[in-house]
Amino acid sequence: MTTHPQALPLSEQVSCEVCKKEVPQSAAVNFEVNDYVAHFCGLECYAQWKGRGTAEGSSEDGDE
Repeated sequence: MTTHPQALPLSEQVSCEVCKKEVPQSAAVNFEVNDYVAHFCGLECYAQWKGRGTAEGSSEDGDE
């Protein structure tokens, strides 16, 4: 008999904060921010999200 993997119910899946990919909650990388929890499909998306906060506050053109 062949068994097929079952899709997780939507309540057990979360959306990546960066690429919006649906991932199982148990496999997601979680990061707690003040009043909410951000979920990421992997470390690449987490690093991209984390870099957004520091890039917004810095001057890219070097003029001060």
